[in-house]
Amino acid sequence: MAEPGFTLIDDGRAVEVAYGDGFERARRAQDAGRPVALDLDERAAYLGVPAAVRAAALVSLEAPDFTLPDLDGRPHTLSAHRGAKVLLVAYASW
Repeated sequence: MAEPGFTLIDDGRAVEVAYGDGFERARRAQDAGRPVALDLDERAAYLGVPAAVRAAALVSLEAPDFTLPDLDGRPHTLSAHRGAKVLLVAYASW
């Protein structure tokens, strides 16, 4: 019988690997200081970026690029507004 699959999400990409390989890769990432969210019941793990990478991004004071729709559904990308002041209003309904 084949070993069950394991979903590993690293650098925004999801890959399917064998269960043992996925668990081992998550353990090595955690040993290397990367944050890991592991759900053994769902056979999935998310590998975060190392603290040094996060710190460098914070020091740069540069916001990460993203795209969001406006109220009419038109997408807007932050990098398209480079050099202009942008007000982002965020809310949550929970």
